[in-house]
Amino acid sequence: MSTLSTPPTAAPADASRGRTLQALSGLMMGMFVAVLAGTVVSTALPRIITDLGASQSVYTWVVTAELLAMTATVPLWGKLADLYDNKVLVQLSLAFFVVGSLVAGLTPNVEILLVSRVVQGIGAGGLTALVQIVLAAIIPPRELGRYSGLLGAVFAVATVGGPLLGGLLVDSPLGWRACFLIGVPFSLAAIVLLQRTLTLESVRREVRIDWLGAFLITAGVSVVLIWSSLAGSTFPWNSGWTYGLLGGALVALAAAIVVEARHPEPVVPLGIFRNRTVALATLASLFVGIALFGSAVFLAQYFQIAQGYSPTAAGLMSLPMVAGTLVSSTVAGALITRFGRWKVFLVTGAVLMPAGTGLLATIDAHSGVLHVGSGMLVLGVGVGLLMQNLVLAAQNDTPARSIGAATSVLNFFRSMGGTIGVSALGAVLANLVGSALGGGASAGGHGALPDLGALPGPALAAVQAAYGDATATLFLIATPIALLALVAVLFIKEKPLLTTTSAQRRAEEG
Repeated sequence: MSTLSTPPTAAPADASRGRTLQALSGLMMGMFVAVLAGTVVSTALPRIITDLGASQSVYTWVVTAELLAMTATVPLWGKLADLYDNKVLVQLSLAFFVVGSLVAGLTPNVEILLVSRVVQGIGAGGLTALVQIVLAAIIPPRELGRYSGLLGAVFAVATVGGPLLGGLLVDSPLGWRACFLIGVPFSLAAIVLLQRTLTLESVRREVRIDWLGAFLITAGVSVVLIWSSLAGSTFPWNSGWTYGLLGGALVALAAAIVVEARHPEPVVPLGIFRNRTVALATLASLFVGIALFGSAVFLAQYFQIAQGYSPTAAGLMSLPMVAGTLVSSTVAGALITRFGRWKVFLVTGAVLMPAGTGLLATIDAHSGVLHVGSGMLVLGVGVGLLMQNLVLAAQNDTPARSIGAATSVLNFFRSMGGTIGVSALGAVLANLVGSALGGGASAGGHGALPDLGALPGPALAAVQAAYGDATATLFLIATPIALLALVAVLFIKEKPLLTTTSAQRRAEEG
């Protein structure tokens, strides 16, 4: 038997298996609604923009505002997790999410909608970082594979299933407002469930929050994300605005590095990047974010415009990707817990992901269900094997005192990659469609969808062909980026999974 395979340990002594599973249910509910908030609106955007009388420039920002707030706050939430009561922090994140969701669902205008999306994003950032940190505190890595697989399935299903749910809600009597309100009861239930079932030991000590470092990191990242959202649409990529924004971001991030290196309690401990596993997993997460979110988010638009499906039908077309992600993540997690081996799943996922994007790079407006579905299935399986197991590998090789920072860094870079990918590839799609149609159509990331029912036959065929070819080009661009994730994964060294929780390790480390 390989030295990497050690007997699984029993459930944590301070809680019954049933209470642990109940707490996990609360955590997974919170994670599901947080991730769903960023994806469920994709098929609802045209209706939202029309009903609120907003301009086409707002189209992307309904999605980007939430992603930007989530990405920028993940490192701060992760650091707070190393300093304060994680249970309270998770519940606070859920409260932020509930408030943002209620305001978004009841908004009278687009200005309030954008503000509410920022509040949603702050809550989602906390949940994205904290749920995995709490899991590591109550379950040892040797057992965590099973639960990480379930969590990865929840994350992936919410990511790729969001457009399906959004389409169903938009076409139902509930309307687009339900896309925001649907997560509220689940978030409230998660708060109550966690209060009753989650037991964590609080480590009280004197702390100093690195507010200056947090501000500089948030400012630098936000400017980069704003630039990636506006470049190519509001102003040219090669312009004074580009140089000014990127220059300001570099100054802020360079100053943040100086502050982080000197502060006793940095938001992002720079020392964690000396850990080979964390550094490579972070790189892989960045590339996964760019390749996956930057390309797959436009599939719902492809089905609606290039192939003429309704929002509901377009959502149903995502089922092969949902199924692939759900099954692969769950099965891999169970096998990791049983055998203690994890790198084989990372490598397999990293091979399948560019294979999936490569298959989808061959689609056009006339591609059949089998053609598109097979590419989505392969991509979904790759994503399910990759995302959560990258976190598992990093947590397993990180000192307990830095688990929060390491976990949040991985999530931060994945979210940042996704936000940049959506913005940049959205601009590419807009330019490709505009060029193909002589500037006569708007693309999904930067304007309202064209009204296919109002177009005459030849114009309809031209629009569908333009969107089909442009979507294929996005996957073609995503393929080499996904291959970079494979390179990073290949250099990660497999280490035996630990049999103690991060809470136990923290006590041992003092």
